[in-house]
Amino acid sequence: MIEIDIAENQLIVKSSPLDLKPSESSQLTYWGFSRNSESNQYVISSLQCADILMKLVSFFEDENIPHSLTARSKHIIDTCVESVRNFEQVKTSASSFKDGNINESTFQEFTAFLRHQIHRRLKDHQIKAAYHLYIVGNGANFSVPGSGKTSVVLSVYEKLRQEGRVNLLFVVGPPSCFGPWRAEFELTLGRIPKCKMLAGIKQSQRKLEYYAASNDIAELYLTTYQTLLNDQNEVSAFFMQQGMNVFLVIDEAHYIKQLNGNWASAVLRVSASAINRCVLTGTPLPRSYTDLFNPFDFLWPQNSPIDEETKMKIKLDEENGDEIAAKQKLMASIGSLFYRVRKSDLGLKAPVFHPPHVVLMNKYERLIYDAIVQKIRSYAKEDYLKNIDLVNKLRRGRMIRLRQCVSYAKLLSSAVENYDEDLLGNETDLHSVIINYDKLELPSKIKELKSLVGSILAMNQKVLIWANFINTLKLIKQCLFDEGFTCKLIYGAIPTESDNLKDEETREEIIEEFINPSTLNILIANPAACAESISLHKTCYHAIYYDLSYNCAQYLQSLDRIHRVGGSEINEANYYFLQYDNTIDQDIKFNLDAKAKRMYEVVEEDYNINSLDMFDDNDEIKAYERLFDSQ
Repeated sequence: MIEIDIAENQLIVKSSPLDLKPSESSQLTYWGFSRNSESNQYVISSLQCADILMKLVSFFEDENIPHSLTARSKHIIDTCVESVRNFEQVKTSASSFKDGNINESTFQEFTAFLRHQIHRRLKDHQIKAAYHLYIVGNGANFSVPGSGKTSVVLSVYEKLRQEGRVNLLFVVGPPSCFGPWRAEFELTLGRIPKCKMLAGIKQSQRKLEYYAASNDIAELYLTTYQTLLNDQNEVSAFFMQQGMNVFLVIDEAHYIKQLNGNWASAVLRVSASAINRCVLTGTPLPRSYTDLFNPFDFLWPQNSPIDEETKMKIKLDEENGDEIAAKQKLMASIGSLFYRVRKSDLGLKAPVFHPPHVVLMNKYERLIYDAIVQKIRSYAKEDYLKNIDLVNKLRRGRMIRLRQCVSYAKLLSSAVENYDEDLLGNETDLHSVIINYDKLELPSKIKELKSLVGSILAMNQKVLIWANFINTLKLIKQCLFDEGFTCKLIYGAIPTESDNLKDEETREEIIEEFINPSTLNILIANPAACAESISLHKTCYHAIYYDLSYNCAQYLQSLDRIHRVGGSEINEANYYFLQYDNTIDQDIKFNLDAKAKRMYEVVEEDYNINSLDMFDDNDEIKAYERLFDSQ
């Protein structure tokens, strides 16, 4: 009779040559077993031995192959069966709750805890999200940006902590989330945690933190995806130390959607060592249903809700264009395990999108813009002679040049990465105009911006100004400073706390100054550096878009910086747009509005895939085709 044993990370099948038919032996080889003919053993080494053991036993039973289990393998089987049973109970409870069938006694006990033990009073939608996370233990929160996901997680963490189930919170996310986690911890739980920020310090120093004495353990740990990737072995060991009961949170979890990606692999590697897990993301539209595989593998490393067969079927459905079938299979697997608060659930005042301030270009701006448009039209006629990769590279470069024209003409004097096409040719006079632009005129938008900023400040209000190019940001700051306004910049070169540059003001310090009562009433930023994980809504209700890009994901995230729970229920968020007349400004705004409208039409669903890709890298190519291929 075949004997099945398991030891450490090895699964061992002991048999004689006659115990298995050739087809049965081939199945074991297919699963990755290696046969040792001398010892008559099939052996596989894997971190997933328990999963393989379950599959192997099921196969032997289906094929009526006589077998026996050692005490160790039987214990693993019993543990897995119990785990599966518990998981099914969790899914049933969570599904019942989402369907509106609430266990009144448990829910009332939970809400009583929130009232008496949580410093911050949670809103109704947050209470429901928190209860869902509490009953599933390992859950996903896909609520829209600004809904208060951090407070939800902190409340559940505190409940589990007081029950003795966890004792520290370990958060993985982008550096921009660190400040909000520390601030929300104090605001939600009413105490300042002992906090350790692991990103931004030398690896040798981080290792000391992972092996710190028990009396030096913090309650809140903050790290980045890249740091986790570098330290995954140490983090796993840290989680498995005696007395470590970790609540592991993956914030902005869309960063781990890439299958087999390095960051995702690191997150999955450490997940099994945590007691409780949670993923958070407000990004509602992934490119594919497969983007949800990693988050749920992370949440349930021992019982992935989406088995391999279902994953293959979902991939096949998507390849065949059958998104309805793909969604049905996915929702059957994970529908009960995530919670989503929709924008309409938040009770926020509707934002006010003011009509664009359409501005006439100054003399030299118009000369430069028209000359470049004419040159692009001329080049467009010759594009068919070039290969498609070169054409797309040139088209992206040309669109960037047009965007620079409507932002700050002097930008044209700087190089564009992977693009060296001369759009002015022999126009030496225009070359000279660009080089000496600052001596000739200011962009006409600057005058309109000064007037708009002045009117907002006259109402004793703060204002956020968005622009996409670094030198435009610097120009805006200088021009407002010359008018006597106090303002500060946030863009990529401004360090975060994790950069550990003690002699420079950090983004977090600037944001803190801006959101508190102070003389800093103007913040100037670009969406690439400041559109995610930052809340400005409690003191700022006005945002001006000096220029725009075709990046709809960043645009939508930037809108939510001043339109969020905890302020926007009372105060209207106001958005203003500066546009040059008869330029690419109109096409960009129209394109963003169309995408945003379609996004908000589907965002009210639990979790939908839209053929519209919010992270489309080809938006500028499509815009180019609209504007120039029809000429």
